Amino acid sequence: MISRGTLEALLCSIEPNTPACEVWASKPHTRLRSVCVQKPEVSPTMKFVKSLAAAAVLALSAASANAANIVETAKSAGQFNTLLTAAKAAGLVPALKSKGPLTVFAPTDAAFAKLPKGTVASLLKPENKHKLAAILKYHVVAGEIEAADIKPGRSHVKTLNGKSVTVKKHGGVTVNGARVVTADVNASNGVIHVINRVLIP
Repeated sequence: MISRGTLEALLCSIEPNTPACEVWASKPHTRLRSVCVQKPEVSPTMKFVKSLAAAAVLALSAASANAANIVETAKSAGQFNTLLTAAKAAGLVPALKSKGPLTVFAPTDAAFAKLPKGTVASLLKPENKHKLAAILKYHVVAGEIEAADIKPGRSHVKTLNGKSVTVKKHGGVTVNGARVVTADVNASNGVIHVINRVLIP
């Protein structure tokens, strides 16, 4: 990490009349003060460097502001409507929008359609809110786990449900037998791995 002093020294070399330079000049033991005081003009090269730095900061700020969280990313994908409806019914949308980071094993609409007829409708009823929340939390892990982080073989990962899922990596990746069909869908607050089955605790 670049120290504050280094940044101030760089700033002085670019803009010698900034308050930072006055600070350096007030420290008689600091050799850099003469650079700040005696450099009256800014070279075209340094102006260019300054412009690039400013552009980079603005681009980074814009990217951070526009980055989509897990809920927004899932919504834009268009294949997680049932999952998002269930998350709303279970009161978990705020958690999925939180700072995180989180890892979500996200069943597609087709995955939910594989459940016995009437299962989803039943889970969406207000009286089954806690049961639904328990199922959905079984799909979420605290922390960001990308495909490259998963070691070959079998491992157990604790979910927000409190129980663990079994993750196997041998060629592809499975979670409790559900296949990861798309890995590493990045969001501002974590990562989504798309799975082809709903995980039941």
